[in-house]
Amino acid sequence: MTGLHTGPGFPDDRSGVAILGCGTIAQSAHLPAYEQHGVGVTGVWSRTAGTTATVRERFPFVGRVYATAEELLADPEVRFVDLATGPEGRLEWLEAAVDAGKHVLAQKPLTLSADDLRRLPDVLARAAAAGVRIAVNHNGRWAPPWRAVTLLVREGAIGEVVGVTHLHDKPLPPLVGTPFDDVPHMLLTDYLLHWVDITRTWLAAVTSVQATDSRVPGQPPEARNPWSATLSMTASTGATATVRIAGHVVSSSPGAGVPFWVHGTTGTLRGSVLLGSDRLELDDGTTRTPIALSGAWFVDGFAAAMGELMCAVAEDREPENSAADAARSVLLVLAARMSAERGGATVAPAEVLR
Repeated sequence: MTGLHTGPGFPDDRSGVAILGCGTIAQSAHLPAYEQHGVGVTGVWSRTAGTTATVRERFPFVGRVYATAEELLADPEVRFVDLATGPEGRLEWLEAAVDAGKHVLAQKPLTLSADDLRRLPDVLARAAAAGVRIAVNHNGRWAPPWRAVTLLVREGAIGEVVGVTHLHDKPLPPLVGTPFDDVPHMLLTDYLLHWVDITRTWLAAVTSVQATDSRVPGQPPEARNPWSATLSMTASTGATATVRIAGHVVSSSPGAGVPFWVHGTTGTLRGSVLLGSDRLELDDGTTRTPIALSGAWFVDGFAAAMGELMCAVAEDREPENSAADAARSVLLVLAARMSAERGGATVAPAEVLR
């Protein structure tokens, strides 16, 4: 099967990007993505000068290193702010960018605060009044197998979605001694956000969430967060979805990844993402057809998230990865955290905002 474009799309003008918070992820993924796809980076800034000391040497296409965030926001050449700081204080940065008249691509998670979610509509209203678009860097939506599923589901290739299943068959990223290990229920609230977000885009509105997490055999005592998590969602149609991390998986690479199944009323999509495991096939009940894929989540997905924002601005529409849409995914992971804290009780997402 051919004809599915899963890679980044851009308008003619790709210029005017500045990265506010140019730390590890920005330098390992954002900048390589922009360099590869011809995105013009006007400049970068980080709180710590040493963090960006070698950026222009390693990425000569970067125009400058700003002395302050205020200098970045005041630069008339900057049209898009890639806000790559952590979620703490994210809304304040968004407001500053909106006040400066800049479009924003905010790093995910947009926030992990219910209070921020309550405030977000006011921030988005201010952005709309200023003619500013705000998107969120849900780069996983453009992981080639997942993007292909999104396009096929939209086309009705498997009918109505009945169920979605993801199984984490890869090692966990390093957690011990990192800031991530200090995030309560980190797997549910942060790491699995990519899986929750992409699954939500394939389902009708999610009406309930259940989640549990636990420590597992072999997990070192200094690891603060549980290494096992299971998160389930039910949609208004009755369709269900489950994401399962058994723990730190011992597996060879390449081949290890995250297999997934999307079952529909007229067919099934089976695939995998990450660690060289990218694949997808469509089973219509009589024939299994491999789906041609190209590119990779890292780094094409990062370029695509910015490209979607740029296209939305050029076409005067909301981006697929708009902040309003991304907030729905945040609501679900916060509901998952609430469920885990209640011993796996079912939680309606609206409860998070009460």
